[in-house]
Amino acid sequence: MKNLSLFLLICILSVLVLGKDSNPVLTIEGGKVIGVKTATKGIIAYKGIPFAAPPVGDLRWKEPQPVVPWKGIKTADKFGAASMQVTWDPQSFYGKEWRASGSVPFNEDCLYLNIWTPAAGKTDKKLPVAIWIHGGGYREGFAFEPEMDGGEQWASRGVILVTVTYRLGVFGFFSHPLLSAESAHGVSGNYGLLDQVAALKWVNKNIKQFGGDPNNITIFGQSAGAGSVQSLCASPLSKDLISHAISMSGGGLSSNFRMSSALDTAQAANKTMMEYFKKTTLKEMRALSFDELTKMSKDYSTATKKRIFWGPVTDGFLLNGTFSEEATAGKIADIPYIFGYTTNDLMDMTKAVKDFCALRAEKSSKPVFAYLFARQLPGDKSGAFHSSDLWYVFNSFSHSWRPFTKGDQELSNKMVDYWTNFAKFGNPSGKNKGEWTPYTTKVPNFRVFDADENKATCTMTDSPEYKGNSFSR
Repeated sequence: MKNLSLFLLICILSVLVLGKDSNPVLTIEGGKVIGVKTATKGIIAYKGIPFAAPPVGDLRWKEPQPVVPWKGIKTADKFGAASMQVTWDPQSFYGKEWRASGSVPFNEDCLYLNIWTPAAGKTDKKLPVAIWIHGGGYREGFAFEPEMDGGEQWASRGVILVTVTYRLGVFGFFSHPLLSAESAHGVSGNYGLLDQVAALKWVNKNIKQFGGDPNNITIFGQSAGAGSVQSLCASPLSKDLISHAISMSGGGLSSNFRMSSALDTAQAANKTMMEYFKKTTLKEMRALSFDELTKMSKDYSTATKKRIFWGPVTDGFLLNGTFSEEATAGKIADIPYIFGYTTNDLMDMTKAVKDFCALRAEKSSKPVFAYLFARQLPGDKSGAFHSSDLWYVFNSFSHSWRPFTKGDQELSNKMVDYWTNFAKFGNPSGKNKGEWTPYTTKVPNFRVFDADENKATCTMTDSPEYKGNSFSR
């Protein structure tokens, strides 16, 4: 009896001493899971958690299916595979910048997410949650690229960060009349977006176990990830689950950037290509490897001069119209937004962002904030190129070859504060508001982010300056 009392006392003291540094076993959809402690005290990471069944075999080109249960306790210590894609050229601009391609496995089995939390197992904490959707033209990229390594930075500020991998390219956005015929909704394509919807719903159902608030979910993304954010905010399948949204370098209203295709157009193009190679059944198509499908696309484009692009489609199920159409009709999520871009982005997004912000200011009482990232990155003359702001939003400088300065670190700290404040309060300046004011028709201001060797400068302007460059991803 004495030994039992001593054991109980030790257990109680252990809980009191360890407190937030404990690493509990959690029960989530699929089974039990345990994470791994990070270098930041109190932050637990969960890597490679499945949020849907592997979309392989007969599940290729189908809506994501429920998680396959596992036995025992899954140790979430390794990222899942990236979606199938063509390996980046290591000598290309982004190949050199990110130094990531070829360092991770590619696989059709890719529906996994990752979580960083300071409150594992504390179901009463109700911390805000941010879901990151990576870019890459809907054809490449993954959720844990080095420049996106910001989980500890975000979680240490009291925001749970979730990053999501989804199907890309031909496996993520292939439409065909036969696929539509077997669908309960009569549509095909958009599998990558449906994966994102499934991940959002998974977070809504399970994030409480990680200390999160299922009713306070922010989604944010860059480039095609920003296009995905816009699609999720416009989709009747997902918009009611979103509390705040950030679109980085994804255009805005009436922009040509990342526009979707009509379902009929996408189906016809893919059907014609498959018939060119005498592939007329789904069994034949599902038997093709990624390399075979990629080669077919290239050969077909060369022979016919018709380019096949696999991206979002307006299907009447997930998307009833383009983002611009739905926003103009007042059918997008009525929530606070941040929209912005970089000084040397892929194109001049000034008007598109201004038009979206003006529309929101007219149609909604919820605030919208605009920004321009203007920091000319140190180390070369590439400037504030498309995606350059990722180093700052995730404070991931340790993975970069660039000679970042004290001013860059200060700017990054400010931007992470802004983004996490927005996830908490729907206002980047925080609970008490402050220097970054909403965009209105009377005060059409952008927050401009810049820095020098020693200091960050965050100013307001109504005339953001686009300079352009030739880099694309």
